[in-house]
Amino acid sequence: MNIKKIIATLSIVVVSGLIIYGFILVQQIFADNTKFTESEVYVYVPTDANYSEVKKLIAPYIDNLDRFDMVANKMSYPQNVKSGRFLLTKEMNSYNLVKAMRYNVPVKLAFNNQERVEDFAGRIGSQIEADSLSLLTSFKDSIFLKENGFTKENILVMFIPNTYEFYWNTSADKFRDKMIKEYRNFWNKERVAKAEQQGLTKVEATILASIVHKESVKKDERPRIAGVYLNRLRLGMPLQADPTVIYALKLKANDFDQVIKRVFYNDLTMASPYNTYMNTGLPPGPIAMPDITALEAVINPEKNDFIYFCASVERFGYHEFAATLKEHNVNAKKYSDWITAQGVKR
Repeated sequence: MNIKKIIATLSIVVVSGLIIYGFILVQQIFADNTKFTESEVYVYVPTDANYSEVKKLIAPYIDNLDRFDMVANKMSYPQNVKSGRFLLTKEMNSYNLVKAMRYNVPVKLAFNNQERVEDFAGRIGSQIEADSLSLLTSFKDSIFLKENGFTKENILVMFIPNTYEFYWNTSADKFRDKMIKEYRNFWNKERVAKAEQQGLTKVEATILASIVHKESVKKDERPRIAGVYLNRLRLGMPLQADPTVIYALKLKANDFDQVIKRVFYNDLTMASPYNTYMNTGLPPGPIAMPDITALEAVINPEKNDFIYFCASVERFGYHEFAATLKEHNVNAKKYSDWITAQGVKR
């Protein structure tokens, strides 16, 4: 065999080897490499995690980890690990898996009707990397509170219920800073001016809105209820809002999971800054996180002469309103008799 034939044979062998290697490589890169049955799963990579930690996190979802590892190294992923929330879909190949681990998918957060900032921190802490304790510490930071005109009692007013997008690996301070920005956006010049027309600051308007929010789930009735409370404030009357007494009872018992459907006369004399039967003006903080309809009701209240209202026994969910105590007493007796007949004790 002459030298040309040897070279030709060797060339064929090398080319064939390269073709086979290329075929195997393509298979490793583009063959399906997942083993979960769901259509999609999310992988959560903590801040500062390294590649070894990532492999442990994704191992339950990867069919051949060596194949993934080979592709990841070729794509320089081990040196460029990202923290966050990453979406893997069924039958992804190794190439697409590595690409997916580079795309941080935002989390949609929706919240409303939280009664305490502690509850709110717990809810958010279950949805992003920052835990409830770090969130609560950030919210109640004394420098932050002072700079923004809040107190530990009223900090809940800062959070405007809505749906927001955050990256899962958002820190507590970044979450807080986003929320103060949204608060400032909501309280634009027009809304601030409307609150001032009612004799209220932004914080006071939100505290009152929390009471309105708790008084009625009927959004079309909230402007009327807001009008009644504003009438009482202008007259220097106590607000006499049952939801504030319920809040005070829960606070005293340190039990916000309990359901209180009825307020008794002896409850009205309880010593608490949240008891608006014993104190005039607004309580020191909100009794819940009011939604936007309640906030709008306070700054756009119905102008009326009503001073009193109580739950209606004819239009469930709504209230009966009165301009005089005599009229109110008739309405109140109807409700008291009805709720007693239902056997509601607390």
